[in-house]
Amino acid sequence: MKLSARTTALLLTAVLAVYFVLMTGRAIALLETGTGVGIGLGVGVLLLPIVGAWVAVATIRFGLQTERLAQRLAAEGTLPDTSSLPRMPSGRIDRTAADAWFEERRAEVEAAPEDWRTWFRLAHGYDIAGDRRRAREAMRKALELS
Repeated sequence: MKLSARTTALLLTAVLAVYFVLMTGRAIALLETGTGVGIGLGVGVLLLPIVGAWVAVATIRFGLQTERLAQRLAAEGTLPDTSSLPRMPSGRIDRTAADAWFEERRAEVEAAPEDWRTWFRLAHGYDIAGDRRRAREAMRKALELS
């Protein structure tokens, strides 16, 4: 059974929420000890779920915003299509083909740097080339311009 990315994200978020609740319980128990070390550890443990929740919410928001842009491109008929690119036995796109496809997307951005669509396609180019950090940066730029 293959889970969709959305289902996987929701499942992991639910597991994370349970973890946050358990961590919060441990933090409260440490705070109730009344000792300096217990209070210090309790505050530290309490901060972990707070930071984790912030990261989870920011990541989910980014995913939803990206999905909305993808839906807009799909409606326009301009969603990036890499189905014709050669693939390795693992299913990943061949590195040489991914790099060539990426260079075409980079040229599009240079020609139209204020078009969010070109930045979205560039983000996809970074993604298939394996550079996830730059893919997220390019997608943030697409979101900013949209």
